[in-house]
Amino acid sequence: MAGKVRLSETVAPTGVDRRDDEERAAAGTAAGETGSAATTLAGRGRALADQDAAVRLRGARLAFGERTLWEGLDLEVAPGEFVAVLGPNGSGKTSLLRMLLGQLAPSAGTVEVAGSPARVGNPHIGYIPQQKTIDAGVQLRGVDLVGLGVDGHRWGLGLRGRGERRRRVADAVARVGAERFAHAPLESLSGGEQQRLRVAQALVGDPRVLLCDEPLLSLDLANQRLVSELIDARRRAHDTAVLFVTHEINPILPLVDRVLYLVDGKFRIGTPDEVMTSEVLSELYRTEVDVLRVRGRLVVVGTGDTMDALGVAGGHCHADTPAETRA
Repeated sequence: MAGKVRLSETVAPTGVDRRDDEERAAAGTAAGETGSAATTLAGRGRALADQDAAVRLRGARLAFGERTLWEGLDLEVAPGEFVAVLGPNGSGKTSLLRMLLGQLAPSAGTVEVAGSPARVGNPHIGYIPQQKTIDAGVQLRGVDLVGLGVDGHRWGLGLRGRGERRRRVADAVARVGAERFAHAPLESLSGGEQQRLRVAQALVGDPRVLLCDEPLLSLDLANQRLVSELIDARRRAHDTAVLFVTHEINPILPLVDRVLYLVDGKFRIGTPDEVMTSEVLSELYRTEVDVLRVRGRLVVVGTGDTMDALGVAGGHCHADTPAETRA
């Protein structure tokens, strides 16, 4: 069951969900072979110029004690690019977002966002957290939550800025179609309504980079589609780079330019067609994995242990599905 949310966890972009990858890493097995095998988006023959990259990691390493989650990570995300970040629990997906938010320093290498070293309170970042249960003690309306995206990183607000703040909040609420319930208490709203407001909170600061930590978790299919379309509309209209952590790629598959897949110290980067294959996932998980394409969806099939490692994605497993092709 989702945990209770505290006021400090509603502030964007510095209010990242603090589920400790450190604890999960310490409980996990020792890291295996680290992989630097990476393929670039088709047609990218040259590295992005420094001023062009929305996100850049060079030789980045993430370790907690003796456990290395990944190392040698070179990743450049262009403005307007949609990158899905996949992998089992404890592989460092949320920690990657925390690194970009400036809350975790890389163990080695460099991390830049919008042309500058990653730092806490970067105004160029919008952050969408996982769905959380709102604590009854947190007296916030939807517009209050969205407003934290304007000024949640600082104390106070000058009188001259209040009118502009109201305008920006109202505009963000309208963009996600949340006018009807934006003034209601958060605890009275459905999960889909709350998540639409979190999207508005992330967008109110006009970010150049949008970091999404499993924003579709616990949402029904209709709200998964709605939230995905809101994020995609933003990146297309404003050339906003998107890093989207998820266990399940199918809801966003038509939107994704590249995939970063993290598994037990190894990783692979490439287009969905390059990464989401039987050969690549079998190599990453070091056991046989079949990836089937069924009516435009990806179905991952493996042994029981493999499906446990794959997490939520493993739930979409059909042994005898018609009209399927092996990837």
